[in-house]
Amino acid sequence: MEKGMKLKVRKQLDGRQQSNIIKLKGSIISRGYTQIIHIADQDEEFHINFFDIETGTASEVQEFINAFIAREELQDSVSIFK
Repeated sequence: MEKGMKLKVRKQLDGRQQSNIIKLKGSIISRGYTQIIHIADQDEEFHINFFDIETGTASEVQEFINAFIAREELQDSVSIFK
């Protein structure tokens, strides 16, 4: 497993944003990219969601996440954290 995939998620979200972020995380798990997503506080405004992925799948996972964010218009709510 390769560690280091992180998502930066805004804490203050409306119902649609919350639902879509839950769908994103569920999709990451159901596609087999990871088995569990951990959540930690970054500060007053953001959570960091982090998870392990298989070695060599980072670009595929990033493409999936970026496409989901664009499709659901979540650019202000979630991003890949580097």
